Amino acid sequence: MSKALFPGSFDPFTIGHANIVERGLQMFDHVVIGIGVNESKRAVFETERRLQAIRQLYADNPRVTVEAYTDLTIDLARRVGATHILRGLRSVRDFEYERDIAAMNKRLSGIDTVLLFTEPEYQSISSSVVRELIRYGKDVSSFLPQTPKNTK
Repeated sequence: MSKALFPGSFDPFTIGHANIVERGLQMFDHVVIGIGVNESKRAVFETERRLQAIRQLYADNPRVTVEAYTDLTIDLARRVGATHILRGLRSVRDFEYERDIAAMNKRLSGIDTVLLFTEPEYQSISSSVVRELIRYGKDVSSFLPQTPKNTK
């Protein structure tokens, strides 16, 4: 069974969060949502409330589980048996940082990272970003201009 980890999700009610999980389920048999438990970092909700809210959102989907963690993302990935880590890109500006995190995770653990834009309709990315996505083996067809179909 292929399994992906979506780590560090703080706000269960964002469109980007749901989008990454949904697209992860299209690629993998199972998605584990990792909730970083770090009392020094306060998010919108307290840790227990976040865990409960996210678990409740996915209670009807046996292909999604939620895990709290305090250690490194790669440690959680190993513990849950994830073959990939899902990382969300909110904009092109995030790409370089997330690419560096992906490379570090790969170097430290051998686990590949899948970089996904949180908004699938995001269309305006530069050719250098497309080249980087291709280099990482990602499908870039959704970011390319669509040609009108022949209507003859």
